[in-house]
Amino acid sequence: MTPNHSHIPFFRRPFASRREFFRLLGAGVTGSFLAGNSQAQLVRNLDVKTRNTAKNVIFILLTGAPSHVDTFDLKFLDGISPAGFQPETIKGIRFNTGVFPKIAAQLDDIAILRSVRAWAAQHSLSQTWVQIGRSPAAVLGDVAPNIGSIVALEKRAERTPGQLFPTFLALNADGAVGSGYLPAQYEPFKTAPSTAGLANTAHPDGAARFTAKYDLLENLDAPLRAKSPLSPVMEDYGAFYQSARGLMYNPTVDQAFKYTAADSARYGNTGFGNALLTAKQVLAANSGTRYIQITLGGWDMHSGIYAPNGNSMFTLGRTLDNGYGALIADLKAAGLLNETLVVMMGEFGRTVGALNNQAGRDHYTQQFAVFAGGGVKGGRAIGETDAQGARTTEFGWSEQRDIRVEDIEATIYSALGINWTNVRYDDPFGRGFEYVPYASEGLYKPVEELWG
Repeated sequence: MTPNHSHIPFFRRPFASRREFFRLLGAGVTGSFLAGNSQAQLVRNLDVKTRNTAKNVIFILLTGAPSHVDTFDLKFLDGISPAGFQPETIKGIRFNTGVFPKIAAQLDDIAILRSVRAWAAQHSLSQTWVQIGRSPAAVLGDVAPNIGSIVALEKRAERTPGQLFPTFLALNADGAVGSGYLPAQYEPFKTAPSTAGLANTAHPDGAARFTAKYDLLENLDAPLRAKSPLSPVMEDYGAFYQSARGLMYNPTVDQAFKYTAADSARYGNTGFGNALLTAKQVLAANSGTRYIQITLGGWDMHSGIYAPNGNSMFTLGRTLDNGYGALIADLKAAGLLNETLVVMMGEFGRTVGALNNQAGRDHYTQQFAVFAGGGVKGGRAIGETDAQGARTTEFGWSEQRDIRVEDIEATIYSALGINWTNVRYDDPFGRGFEYVPYASEGLYKPVEELWG
């Protein structure tokens, strides 16, 4: 049974994690800071020029860490790589057309970063690192918000009264990092797509009865929000209620979150494909969503990586190919690709050369990242690795070093017109929260070469 802590003062209650504590605390800290400080005092930054080529972002996280040498940095090794990979060179890119034929058909719009290096080869640490753009073990790392939460914060002023969709949406992404120390209104809205649409957007007693109950709740809560010393926290809950209310009995919601069996089939009839299909429809609705995170797990292939069945490169690769290939094609057909940056990567890569004694590949820090849309110039691979894919031999960008997660974070912000050197002075410790660590010192930067 879950313990009831309602009798304990807020500041003495147990929390599941420091991240959860500071997420709630941030609601009050940020509000009080903004009340007495101008934006100029709140944020410091360098005068940089952002690309500002994208309106939206779809961030696809391939958890479990896909093998770079079997996917987007293909190294076809005699006696090791399976014939089913059917390697071909397309626009100078050596590519696995056997597993990814639909993605191969979209290479004109895809740019592959092959000089990417992870900081660590540990799953949970690196999965969080990719989402927050910094080490979770660093100062402020355990209260750092998701990149999507920063996007939601920065783009809040651009929302119009009719835009009722959550700014930050997480589809099939239960492991999505939340808003950290920022107010809970910047949390990802997590849901799993379904042909029935968004769940709980209607009430069993009908719209009239629900409206009456909701109005009563609002009237009862109003004095609490006005007088309680915890009013910022109460306001957080109130904002959640209002956001949820806006999604109920809303035909735009139904149109965006529902889909047909035929559409699902085009995306592969999988949870991942349905998430991508939903993402495309949500962005087409233009109702406030700007950042969508989607997860496809299962890439931790320590054994049977080339097996014809089970969790292998062929089976999971087909899921990725069907969904991602359809997404890029549909975004382009709908005129949404130019304004939507699609980023895809894992948390690290996998060992190179011969397979291990279980016919699989183990953890390794060399990896890839794939970009499409948002003004990115496709049909290219940026950076090169050696014959086995063990290390970078040609960095392919101006900084002449491996590309790190922090650089990818800066690239996302720049594409959206967000100054990646911003430092906010509203964190719980007053240390200053950098959007991208050390970016204000010029250490990490956007990969400008993506735009040609």
